[in-house]
Amino acid sequence: MEVAIRKGIIDDLPQVYALIQELADFERAPQEVTNTLEDMERDGFGENPIFKFFVAESADGIMGIALYYIAYSTWKGRMLFLEDLVVTERMRRAGIGRKLFRAVAHEAKVLGAKRFKWQVLEWNEPAIAFYKKIGANLDGEWINCNMNEEQIQQFDA
Repeated sequence: MEVAIRKGIIDDLPQVYALIQELADFERAPQEVTNTLEDMERDGFGENPIFKFFVAESADGIMGIALYYIAYSTWKGRMLFLEDLVVTERMRRAGIGRKLFRAVAHEAKVLGAKRFKWQVLEWNEPAIAFYKKIGANLDGEWINCNMNEEQIQQFDA
């Protein structure tokens, strides 16, 4: 099966959203997805787009995505952050993830990024093995911190 990697467009969003739901199921957190198609349309294709993505596509449709955004490191400068790399379960281990990752890494080069970052769950052994195989640094020093929407709204320092 021939798989093409291309930049995502607004018409891809329904299939992209389905893959996001599939990822949430895989990560045992389907209830955590509160993002909507409307949010993604606004945030990816509205007046101030804040993310971009690549898709892996065959005649059967979109089977993988790599969603990323530009961030900034005070120490390094421009940074590309890979938010999610998802390949539908039936197509995993077919080299599609590597192709998507390669596309994002190339985008980091083109953008002049000083750092390319992403996260992986500690129990996702296949992904960790992949990242080790490509020579990525797996940093156990940093602790991820976040606030959910309710905590943001209630925060008053």
